[in-house]
Amino acid sequence: MTEAVEKILANYAGESPGVIGNLRRLLNHGRLGGTGKMVILPVDQGFEHGPARTFGPNPAGYDPAYHAKLAVESGCNGYAAPLGFIEAIAHEYAGAIPLILKVNNSDGLGGPESPCSALTSSVEDALRLGCSAIGYTIYPGSDHRNEMYRDLRDLIAEARSVGLPTIVWAYARGQMPKEAETAVDVIAYSAQIACQLGAHVVKVKPPTEVVWQDAAKKHYEDIPVGTLKERIAHVVQSCFNGKRIVIFSGGAAKGTDAVLEEIQSIADGGGFGSIVGRNAFQREHGESLKLLGDIMDIYAKA
Repeated sequence: MTEAVEKILANYAGESPGVIGNLRRLLNHGRLGGTGKMVILPVDQGFEHGPARTFGPNPAGYDPAYHAKLAVESGCNGYAAPLGFIEAIAHEYAGAIPLILKVNNSDGLGGPESPCSALTSSVEDALRLGCSAIGYTIYPGSDHRNEMYRDLRDLIAEARSVGLPTIVWAYARGQMPKEAETAVDVIAYSAQIACQLGAHVVKVKPPTEVVWQDAAKKHYEDIPVGTLKERIAHVVQSCFNGKRIVIFSGGAAKGTDAVLEEIQSIADGGGFGSIVGRNAFQREHGESLKLLGDIMDIYAKA
Protein backbone atom coordinates (compact mmCIF):
# COMPACT_ATOMS: atom_id res chain seq x y z
CA MET A 1 0.00 0.00 0.00
CA THR A 2 1.36 3.39 -1.01
CA GLU A 3 0.25 6.95 -0.42
CA ALA A 4 -0.22 7.54 -4.17
CA VAL A 5 -2.60 4.60 -4.57
CA GLU A 6 -4.52 5.19 -1.37
CA LYS A 7 -5.04 8.84 -2.31
CA ILE A 8 -6.70 7.71 -5.54
CA LEU A 9 -8.80 5.07 -3.81
CA ALA A 10 -10.07 7.65 -1.30
CA ASN A 11 -12.07 9.08 -4.21
CA TYR A 12 -13.97 5.77 -4.41
CA ALA A 13 -14.85 5.67 -0.72
CA GLY A 14 -18.51 4.82 -1.37
CA GLU A 15 -17.68 1.64 -3.25
CA SER A 16 -17.80 -1.92 -1.93
CA PRO A 17 -14.66 -3.50 -0.47
CA GLY A 18 -14.54 -5.83 -3.48
CA VAL A 19 -14.42 -2.98 -5.99
CA ILE A 20 -11.82 -1.12 -3.91
CA GLY A 21 -9.78 -4.30 -3.59
CA ASN A 22 -9.73 -4.94 -7.33
CA LEU A 23 -8.86 -1.31 -8.11
CA ARG A 24 -6.05 -1.61 -5.58
CA ARG A 25 -4.91 -4.81 -7.29
CA LEU A 26 -4.76 -3.05 -10.67
CA LEU A 27 -2.91 -0.05 -9.28
CA ASN A 28 -0.42 -2.14 -7.31
CA HIS A 29 0.47 -4.65 -10.02
CA GLY A 30 3.41 -4.62 -12.41
CA ARG A 31 6.28 -2.21 -12.92
CA LEU A 32 4.12 0.81 -12.11
CA GLY A 33 2.60 -0.81 -9.05
CA GLY A 34 2.19 1.70 -6.24
CA THR A 35 2.83 4.79 -8.37
CA GLY A 36 -0.81 5.64 -9.02
CA LYS A 37 -0.23 5.15 -12.75
CA MET A 38 -1.17 2.23 -14.97
CA VAL A 39 -0.41 0.73 -18.37
CA ILE A 40 -2.83 -1.89 -19.67
CA LEU A 41 -2.38 -4.11 -22.73
CA PRO A 42 -5.70 -4.45 -24.63
CA VAL A 43 -6.15 -7.00 -27.41
CA ASP A 44 -9.70 -6.65 -28.70
CA GLN A 45 -8.62 -5.54 -32.17
CA GLY A 46 -8.92 -9.02 -33.72
CA PHE A 47 -12.68 -8.80 -33.09
CA GLU A 48 -12.96 -5.09 -33.87
CA HIS A 49 -10.75 -4.85 -36.98
CA GLY A 50 -10.11 -8.40 -38.17
CA PRO A 51 -7.20 -10.84 -37.72
CA ALA A 52 -5.02 -9.91 -40.70
CA ARG A 53 -5.13 -6.17 -39.97
CA THR A 54 -4.44 -6.83 -36.32
CA PHE A 55 -1.95 -9.69 -36.20
CA GLY A 56 -0.46 -9.65 -39.69
CA PRO A 57 2.37 -7.24 -38.74
CA ASN A 58 3.49 -9.70 -36.01
CA PRO A 59 2.05 -13.18 -36.71
CA ALA A 60 2.97 -14.41 -33.24
CA GLY A 61 -0.06 -12.41 -32.11
CA TYR A 62 -2.50 -14.86 -33.67
CA ASP A 63 -1.86 -16.97 -30.54
CA PRO A 64 -3.84 -15.69 -27.52
CA ALA A 65 -1.06 -16.82 -25.18
CA TYR A 66 1.39 -14.42 -26.85
CA HIS A 67 -0.41 -11.34 -25.54
CA ALA A 68 -0.92 -12.51 -21.98
CA LYS A 69 2.76 -13.42 -21.80
CA LEU A 70 3.72 -10.01 -23.23
CA ALA A 71 1.61 -8.26 -20.61
CA VAL A 72 3.27 -10.20 -17.80
CA GLU A 73 6.82 -9.93 -19.15
CA SER A 74 6.55 -6.19 -19.71
CA GLY A 75 5.05 -5.57 -16.26
CA CYS A 76 1.65 -4.20 -17.32
CA ASN A 77 -0.93 -3.44 -14.63
CA GLY A 78 -3.51 -5.52 -16.47
CA TYR A 79 -4.51 -7.35 -19.64
CA ALA A 80 -7.86 -6.74 -21.39
CA ALA A 81 -9.49 -8.86 -24.11
CA PRO A 82 -12.81 -10.33 -25.27
CA LEU A 83 -14.18 -13.65 -24.02
CA GLY A 84 -12.36 -16.00 -26.40
CA PHE A 85 -8.87 -14.64 -25.76
CA ILE A 86 -9.43 -14.54 -21.98
CA GLU A 87 -10.84 -18.08 -21.91
CA ALA A 88 -7.80 -19.32 -23.82
CA ILE A 89 -5.31 -18.07 -21.22
CA ALA A 90 -7.17 -17.71 -17.91
CA HIS A 91 -6.16 -21.17 -16.64
CA GLU A 92 -2.53 -20.03 -16.72
CA TYR A 93 -2.72 -16.29 -16.09
CA ALA A 94 -5.64 -15.71 -13.70
CA GLY A 95 -3.94 -14.48 -10.54
CA ALA A 96 -0.66 -13.83 -12.38
CA ILE A 97 -1.92 -10.53 -13.78
CA PRO A 98 -5.24 -8.70 -13.38
CA LEU A 99 -7.47 -9.80 -16.26
CA ILE A 100 -10.13 -7.49 -17.69
CA LEU A 101 -12.98 -9.09 -19.63
CA LYS A 102 -14.23 -6.86 -22.46
CA VAL A 103 -17.93 -7.71 -22.29
CA ASN A 104 -19.10 -5.96 -25.46
CA ASN A 105 -17.57 -5.80 -28.92
CA SER A 106 -18.39 -4.84 -32.48
CA ASP A 107 -16.95 -5.94 -35.81
CA GLY A 108 -15.64 -3.84 -38.67
CA LEU A 109 -18.01 -5.27 -41.27
CA GLY A 110 -20.94 -2.87 -40.84
CA GLY A 111 -21.53 0.81 -41.50
CA PRO A 112 -20.28 3.56 -39.16
CA GLU A 113 -23.46 5.63 -39.03
CA SER A 114 -25.07 4.15 -35.90
CA PRO A 115 -22.50 1.92 -34.18
CA CYS A 116 -23.57 -0.32 -31.32
CA SER A 117 -21.45 -3.04 -29.74
CA ALA A 118 -23.06 -6.36 -28.88
CA LEU A 119 -22.89 -7.93 -25.43
CA THR A 120 -20.49 -10.82 -26.02
CA SER A 121 -19.90 -12.00 -22.45
CA SER A 122 -21.12 -11.41 -18.91
CA VAL A 123 -20.20 -10.56 -15.35
CA GLU A 124 -20.66 -14.26 -14.58
CA ASP A 125 -17.99 -15.06 -17.19
CA ALA A 126 -15.63 -12.54 -15.58
CA LEU A 127 -16.04 -14.22 -12.21
CA ARG A 128 -15.64 -17.70 -13.69
CA LEU A 129 -12.39 -16.68 -15.38
CA GLY A 130 -10.88 -14.95 -12.34
CA CYS A 131 -11.00 -11.44 -13.78
CA SER A 132 -10.33 -8.30 -11.75
CA ALA A 133 -12.60 -6.00 -13.80
CA ILE A 134 -14.92 -5.82 -16.78
CA GLY A 135 -14.63 -3.47 -19.74
CA TYR A 136 -17.42 -1.94 -21.82
CA THR A 137 -17.50 0.43 -24.82
CA ILE A 138 -19.97 3.28 -25.25
CA TYR A 139 -20.33 5.37 -28.42
CA PRO A 140 -21.59 8.84 -27.48
CA GLY A 141 -23.11 10.31 -30.63
CA SER A 142 -24.49 7.02 -31.97
CA ASP A 143 -28.22 6.68 -32.51
CA HIS A 144 -27.97 3.63 -30.22
CA ARG A 145 -26.19 5.39 -27.37
CA ASN A 146 -29.16 5.30 -24.98
CA GLU A 147 -29.35 1.53 -25.34
CA MET A 148 -25.64 1.27 -24.55
CA TYR A 149 -26.01 3.59 -21.56
CA ARG A 150 -28.82 1.45 -20.13
CA ASP A 151 -26.85 -1.75 -20.62
CA LEU A 152 -23.81 -0.19 -19.01
CA ARG A 153 -25.70 0.96 -15.92
CA ASP A 154 -27.10 -2.56 -15.48
CA LEU A 155 -23.67 -4.12 -15.95
CA ILE A 156 -21.97 -1.72 -13.54
CA ALA A 157 -24.60 -2.49 -10.90
CA GLU A 158 -24.20 -6.24 -11.41
CA ALA A 159 -20.41 -6.08 -11.44
CA ARG A 160 -20.34 -3.84 -8.38
CA SER A 161 -22.53 -6.32 -6.48
CA VAL A 162 -19.83 -8.98 -6.88
CA GLY A 163 -16.88 -6.66 -6.30
CA LEU A 164 -15.75 -5.98 -9.87
CA PRO A 165 -14.93 -2.47 -11.12
CA THR A 166 -15.82 -1.37 -14.65
CA ILE A 167 -13.49 0.22 -17.20
CA VAL A 168 -15.39 2.18 -19.85
CA TRP A 169 -14.07 2.77 -23.36
CA ALA A 170 -15.77 6.11 -24.24
CA TYR A 171 -15.49 6.62 -28.02
CA ALA A 172 -17.70 9.20 -29.71
CA ARG A 173 -18.99 7.91 -33.07
CA GLY A 174 -22.02 8.18 -35.28
CA GLN A 175 -23.50 11.26 -36.90
CA MET A 176 -20.31 13.32 -36.83
CA PRO A 177 -17.27 13.77 -39.06
CA LYS A 178 -14.10 11.85 -38.25
CA GLU A 179 -12.32 14.92 -36.89
CA ALA A 180 -15.09 15.40 -34.33
CA GLU A 181 -14.45 11.99 -32.75
CA THR A 182 -11.21 13.24 -31.20
CA ALA A 183 -12.13 16.92 -30.75
CA VAL A 184 -11.20 18.12 -27.28
CA ASP A 185 -14.77 19.10 -26.37
CA VAL A 186 -16.12 15.76 -27.55
CA ILE A 187 -13.46 13.72 -25.73
CA ALA A 188 -14.06 15.66 -22.50
CA TYR A 189 -17.83 15.24 -22.91
CA SER A 190 -17.51 11.50 -23.56
CA ALA A 191 -15.30 11.08 -20.49
CA GLN A 192 -17.80 13.01 -18.36
CA ILE A 193 -20.65 10.78 -19.59
CA ALA A 194 -18.69 7.65 -18.65
CA CYS A 195 -18.07 9.02 -15.17
CA GLN A 196 -21.72 9.97 -14.74
CA LEU A 197 -22.72 6.42 -15.68
CA GLY A 198 -20.55 5.05 -12.87
CA ALA A 199 -17.30 4.08 -14.60
CA HIS A 200 -14.45 3.39 -12.20
CA VAL A 201 -11.84 3.85 -14.92
CA VAL A 202 -12.38 5.78 -18.16
CA LYS A 203 -10.51 5.17 -21.41
CA VAL A 204 -10.57 7.83 -24.13
CA LYS A 205 -8.45 8.83 -27.10
CA PRO A 206 -5.92 11.66 -26.81
CA PRO A 207 -7.82 14.82 -27.84
CA THR A 208 -6.95 17.16 -30.69
CA GLU A 209 -7.20 20.96 -30.61
CA VAL A 210 -10.48 20.92 -32.58
CA VAL A 211 -13.60 22.20 -30.78
CA TRP A 212 -16.50 20.68 -32.69
CA GLN A 213 -19.74 21.63 -30.93
CA ASP A 214 -20.89 25.12 -31.88
CA ALA A 215 -22.53 25.53 -28.48
CA ALA A 216 -19.25 24.77 -26.73
CA LYS A 217 -16.92 27.03 -28.72
CA LYS A 218 -17.45 30.19 -26.68
CA HIS A 219 -16.72 28.28 -23.47
CA TYR A 220 -13.38 27.08 -24.83
CA GLU A 221 -12.21 30.64 -25.41
CA ASP A 222 -11.04 30.65 -21.77
CA ILE A 223 -9.87 27.02 -21.58
CA PRO A 224 -6.28 26.45 -22.77
CA VAL A 225 -6.21 23.60 -25.29
CA GLY A 226 -3.30 24.60 -27.53
CA THR A 227 -1.02 21.76 -26.42
CA LEU A 228 -1.74 18.09 -25.81
CA LYS A 229 -0.63 18.54 -22.19
CA GLU A 230 -3.31 21.21 -21.73
CA ARG A 231 -5.96 19.10 -23.44
CA ILE A 232 -5.12 16.08 -21.27
CA ALA A 233 -5.41 18.27 -18.17
CA HIS A 234 -8.87 19.41 -19.31
CA VAL A 235 -10.05 15.83 -19.86
CA VAL A 236 -8.74 14.84 -16.40
CA GLN A 237 -10.60 17.83 -14.96
CA SER A 238 -13.76 16.66 -16.75
CA CYS A 239 -13.50 13.33 -14.92
CA PHE A 240 -14.82 14.75 -11.64
CA ASN A 241 -11.85 17.09 -11.26
CA GLY A 242 -9.42 14.19 -11.37
CA LYS A 243 -11.35 12.04 -8.90
CA ARG A 244 -11.84 9.27 -11.46
CA ILE A 245 -9.02 7.39 -13.13
CA VAL A 246 -8.76 8.32 -16.82
CA ILE A 247 -6.34 6.59 -19.16
CA PHE A 248 -5.64 7.20 -22.83
CA SER A 249 -5.51 4.88 -25.82
CA GLY A 250 -2.43 4.43 -27.96
CA GLY A 251 -4.49 4.66 -31.17
CA ALA A 252 -3.35 3.63 -34.63
CA ALA A 253 0.16 2.30 -35.15
CA LYS A 254 2.83 4.99 -35.35
CA GLY A 255 6.55 5.45 -34.92
CA THR A 256 8.27 4.98 -31.58
CA ASP A 257 9.22 8.63 -31.20
CA ALA A 258 5.64 9.74 -31.86
CA VAL A 259 4.30 7.23 -29.31
CA LEU A 260 6.70 8.34 -26.58
CA GLU A 261 6.15 12.04 -27.28
CA GLU A 262 2.42 11.53 -26.89
CA ILE A 263 2.89 9.54 -23.67
CA GLN A 264 5.07 12.29 -22.23
CA SER A 265 2.33 14.85 -22.88
CA ILE A 266 -0.27 12.56 -21.26
CA ALA A 267 1.94 12.18 -18.20
CA ASP A 268 2.66 15.92 -18.05
CA GLY A 269 -1.06 16.67 -18.28
CA GLY A 270 -1.90 14.50 -15.29
CA GLY A 271 -3.24 11.44 -17.12
CA PHE A 272 -3.31 8.30 -15.01
CA GLY A 273 -1.81 6.10 -17.71
CA SER A 274 -2.27 4.45 -21.07
CA ILE A 275 -3.90 1.44 -22.64
CA VAL A 276 -1.57 0.51 -25.49
CA GLY A 277 -2.46 -2.26 -27.96
CA ARG A 278 -1.42 -2.18 -31.59
CA ASN A 279 1.55 0.11 -30.96
CA ALA A 280 2.90 -2.58 -28.65
CA PHE A 281 1.98 -6.06 -29.91
CA GLN A 282 2.36 -5.33 -33.63
CA ARG A 283 6.08 -4.81 -33.09
CA GLU A 284 8.64 -7.59 -32.86
CA HIS A 285 8.65 -9.05 -29.34
CA GLY A 286 11.86 -7.37 -28.17
CA GLU A 287 10.74 -4.03 -29.57
CA SER A 288 7.37 -4.43 -27.85
CA LEU A 289 9.00 -5.03 -24.50
CA LYS A 290 11.29 -2.04 -24.91
CA LEU A 291 8.49 0.29 -25.96
CA LEU A 292 6.25 -0.73 -23.06
CA GLY A 293 9.21 -0.35 -20.71
CA ASP A 294 9.95 3.13 -22.03
CA ILE A 295 6.29 4.10 -21.62
CA MET A 296 6.30 2.88 -18.03
CA ASP A 297 9.51 4.78 -17.34
CA ILE A 298 7.81 8.01 -18.41
CA TYR A 299 4.86 7.44 -16.09
CA ALA A 300 7.11 6.36 -13.23
CA LYS A 301 8.85 9.75 -13.37
CA ALA A 302 5.63 11.76 -13.65
